Amino acid sequence: MTPTPRARVQAYAVHVYTASGVVFAFLAAAEICRPTPDARWVFFWLVIAVIIDATDGPLARWWHVKTLAPRIDGRTIDDIVDYLTYTFLPLLLVWRMGWLPSPGLLWVAPALVASLMGFANTAAKDEGGGFFLGFPSYWNIIAFYAGLWFGYYGPWVNAVVIIALALLTVLPVRFIYPNLAPPPWRLPVMAASLAWLGLVAAMLPNYPSVPQWLMWVSLIPSAFYTLLSLHLDRKRGTAARRADERPV
Repeated sequence: MTPTPRARVQAYAVHVYTASGVVFAFLAAAEICRPTPDARWVFFWLVIAVIIDATDGPLARWWHVKTLAPRIDGRTIDDIVDYLTYTFLPLLLVWRMGWLPSPGLLWVAPALVASLMGFANTAAKDEGGGFFLGFPSYWNIIAFYAGLWFGYYGPWVNAVVIIALALLTVLPVRFIYPNLAPPPWRLPVMAASLAWLGLVAAMLPNYPSVPQWLMWVSLIPSAFYTLLSLHLDRKRGTAARRADERPV
């Protein structure tokens, strides 16, 4: 069946939608470059970029983008925008705000390089299994908490967390790909993500003057995601070993 012009326009519109994330990356960068940046606005623009990233994949599959708009590589657009909004700009903000021990570049450089290697790794996304290989460069989340932890505990907590996660980025551990989480976990993972976004929205107006109890409550969805990822990764590894041990 020959695709209709409308179907092709819809498919290319998804590419434009994905690419629009770079506009919000620009707005976040512009705020970071101000003499006195307001981190709340930076996170506001980055949250919009996250919403675009979370919704363009289902749209692309629904409107058959790979088939109807093959001349544009949506994965390339997605990776460029994601590196800017999930890694480069959040770490730039952490450095710019002085939330790290001096010199800040010493701590952000390993994360920048490790995440770039992760984005370039062709095996980083196991879409069929529903996993990322390595820490999936959620530096936008880490940056949000870095501002809180700096106020509560000082800069060294941020330094330790960033170095540890930079190491996890290149290690063979798996984290759930939220949009493609294996059943029956997709709905709970998406619900946890929405709950976390709601808590972030509640904290953002007064950021970084947020009560510690609210910060700890907001970490519950992240803890659920991390523990579930470790559980499913171990379960997957056990199943793979058993398969290898079966007699041929």
